[in-house]
Amino acid sequence: MACVAASPLTSLLDAQGWLVLDGGLATELEARGHDLDHPLWSGRVLLDHPQEVMHIHSAYLQAGADCLISASYQLSHAGLAALGLTAGQADQLLCRSVAVARQAIAEAGRSALVAASIGPYGAYLADGSEYTGAYDLGKSALTRFHSRRWRVLRESGADLLACETIPSALEAEVLAGLIRRSPGCAVWVSLCCQDGERLSDGSLVREVVPLFAGLEQVCALGVNCTTPEHVTSLIGKIRRAAPATEIVVYPNSGESFDAGQHRWRGDRTEGVAPHPEDGARGFAQQALQWRAAGARLIGGCCRTGPAHVRHIRAALSTATS
Repeated sequence: MACVAASPLTSLLDAQGWLVLDGGLATELEARGHDLDHPLWSGRVLLDHPQEVMHIHSAYLQAGADCLISASYQLSHAGLAALGLTAGQADQLLCRSVAVARQAIAEAGRSALVAASIGPYGAYLADGSEYTGAYDLGKSALTRFHSRRWRVLRESGADLLACETIPSALEAEVLAGLIRRSPGCAVWVSLCCQDGERLSDGSLVREVVPLFAGLEQVCALGVNCTTPEHVTSLIGKIRRAAPATEIVVYPNSGESFDAGQHRWRGDRTEGVAPHPEDGARGFAQQALQWRAAGARLIGGCCRTGPAHVRHIRAALSTATS
């Protein structure tokens, strides 16, 4: 399959054999003291303090990221309208998410890609349903929800669109339709999975991936915000269903999100640093397994930070030197 964005994505992959993505944005903002207990989550910081978002982008670039994902995951016209913003103001904020990432790259004096984040409907609901896919919404309404944001981000100047944390077959079908109607638009699609073979709603990965496998706009398929232990198995499922497509993986730290308490739960106890170096090193060793399994775009999602990116880059560089 030929990706429409033969440059610059293909150029980077050809040059070094892999591409390092950034890590979590919202959880890194929280680690730096920002209160994200708000329907917009990280979008609230983008709205009120865009420089703070740029600082996170800059930290990931310094750590070695080749691609920044914009702070548009939680943004939607419906969500912003509920806060009193007009459609035009929502358009501007979506474009700002890409512009802030571009500014960070310019100030870093290096080249990197910008992927405009398109989060699932559940991110707008802010009730944890992006991890279940349990929406009370039909296909037509879901298409309307995504359509304007899709158009704005497609025209924002980003290098590609990143459809992220997609938890259900229905939402995958809606996004495949938007991609099909967007010639010349480069996209990656990453699914949110509950185990080594199923999306969050229980749909089989091997049955969802073919929705995208025949679309030339799709540069990569993969998973994000999924427990690391399932990633190698999922890479195999995706590779068999779409053998010619690049694979993108950026799992979370291995913890789970408690929607009722609005907090992450896992092995770490209260008061432990969010991104300890030992956890980052272990994550990077897993990244080597994902690379060996066939993924060439690798990063982290929630509860990963610049240390994870730095160790991923070091591990991949050492393995290919």
